[in-house]
Order: sequence, then structure tokens, then C-alpha cells
Amino acid sequence: MAPKKGNLLTYRKDISVVDATIRDGGLCNNFYFDDQFIRDLYHTNLEAGLDYMEFGYKASKDLFDPEEFGKWKFCDDQDIYDIVGDNDTDLKIAVMADVGRTNFKRDIVERSNSPIDLIRVATYINTMPAAIEMIEYCAKMGYETTCNIMAVSKARKEDIEAALDMVGESPANAVYLVDSYGALYPEEISVMSELYLEHMDKYGKQVGIHAHNNQMLAFANTIEACSVGVSMLDATMNGMGRGAGNCMLEQLLGFLKNPRYQLPPVLRFLEKNMDKLREEGIQWGYNTAYLLTGRLNMHPRSAISFTKENRQDYARFYLDLDQE
Repeated sequence: MAPKKGNLLTYRKDISVVDATIRDGGLCNNFYFDDQFIRDLYHTNLEAGLDYMEFGYKASKDLFDPEEFGKWKFCDDQDIYDIVGDNDTDLKIAVMADVGRTNFKRDIVERSNSPIDLIRVATYINTMPAAIEMIEYCAKMGYETTCNIMAVSKARKEDIEAALDMVGESPANAVYLVDSYGALYPEEISVMSELYLEHMDKYGKQVGIHAHNNQMLAFANTIEACSVGVSMLDATMNGMGRGAGNCMLEQLLGFLKNPRYQLPPVLRFLEKNMDKLREEGIQWGYNTAYLLTGRLNMHPRSAISFTKENRQDYARFYLDLDQE
């Protein structure tokens, strides 16, 4: 087991907190957030002392119909400017760019002409060469970059190691351990974090963690990764995110001891905004169906459908899953 970095009474200056509410939460409502919600979230993140705010995806409008999604599926630079202005603050702006779903050479302009600071390139193990091409392009355009390797609970160790070395040799600033299916336990997270850190330390790069809450372990897995040296920590307001959701930002800020992070602004945002979303019928968060797909290390799409259909036949659902 990896040695712990610090203790419960100390804080590490290398930690950064990334609010992914719009991007991961947007998967719950097709990115239809009104501008007031986004402005409130931006100002909350400023007051709370967060390091990054992820606005959404840089998805290609050739592949996704803008009539079917809110604007944060596409994150046009002007739409971000309309919220943040010149963003003369310490809060950096991030977006995610999926391999195969982003026309990056057309839609990602030079950093000097954009409000965006960080581009997070999302990829699976089998599309790593395309991810590296995107990272190299975005870095050349002046952006910070990360490589978010998804669904690593399904990947072979030797493939993960090869991917980590590819990221290490690229211009990426960090690589993310992404538990896409919410399948990993803290002990596994600790071992994998150590593997990631061992590889990235050779290249002087950071490691991040993006956890899903299928087994109610997103917070536990995030602070476990943090305890062994992972330094970029993703979280969302009230855990809002696809399916079972993510590490709750209010939990994470309650744990971190850096005095720059302030919990009360987040609590005020929850009071004003998050219950309203649930009242509007937007669904996210742990339930038994998500537990079962997480336990079986499966994509949550079947549990998402199960939940939307208001089914409760969990035993039958579990048997059907286990036969796939």
C-alpha cells in the first residue's frame, strides 16, 4: 500500500479542485442549464476558492445537433465569455474534448483568443494515439492539457502502463485516473494511484482522479487517491453527474484543510439551485440499479434506462446483467 501524503490536519499546496458540475451534470439534462445557474455556479466557485471550473464539452456540431442539446455541449468561446468576461481571477476555465467527437482543429482556437485555460482530452485506451494528437495540438495552441483515460477498470495493466508512458512523453500537464463505471474500491484506487504516480513522477506531471458513485465510494475513492499523492480532484455540486453521479463537492471541501477552500458558498448554492433541479425531474445519484452495474464493472447505460422506466425489479435486473 502506498505511503500517505500528509495527514488529516495538514494540507498539500499541490492540490487543485476541479468543479465538473456543468460537464458531467450536463449529461443528466442534455446541458440545458439557464445562464443564471451558470453565473451562480461561477461566482460560487470563485467564493469557494476552487481552482478550475469545467464548462462542458467541445463537441462537434457536425456530429451532435445543437437543437437537441444545450449550449454547454459545445462551449462556444463567446458563450463562456458571456458568463466570465475577461475572468481576471484565479479560477481557471476548463472544457472537455472527446476523442472522435471534437473537431479540434476547427473549434479550438489559439489560447490568446479564448477564455479557456485547460482542455481535458477524454479517451479510451484503444484511442490513445488520437488523444496524443489532440493533446499536442492543444498544447501548441497554448492550453494546459490533461489526458482523461476512461474506463480503466476494464483495461489491462500493461495497456494502462503503455498509455501512461505515452502521456508522459506528450505535452500533457496531467493524466486522470477515471473510474467511469464506479467499479473500483479504495484499496484498488490506492494501488492504481501509485501506479499512475510512479509513471508520472518520471516525467514531472500530475495525476488527477475522477470518481463515480455507483457503489457510494466516489468520495472515499477521491480522498484515498489524494492521500497517496494524486493532486487534481474532480467533484460536482451535490454529486450531479451521469447516472450515480460523482464525488460531492460539499463532501470534498469539508475534508480538505486548505483554508483557501470555503464551504459556505457551496452550501448556499445547493440551497438555491440543486433541489430545484431535482424538483424539475432531473435525476442523478446512487440507487440500487447503479450499484449493480458498478459491482459488475459495467457501463451504467442499462441502469440509466432502468431508472428512467421507474422499475424496481432489482433481482431480475441483476440476473439479466450477470448473463450479459
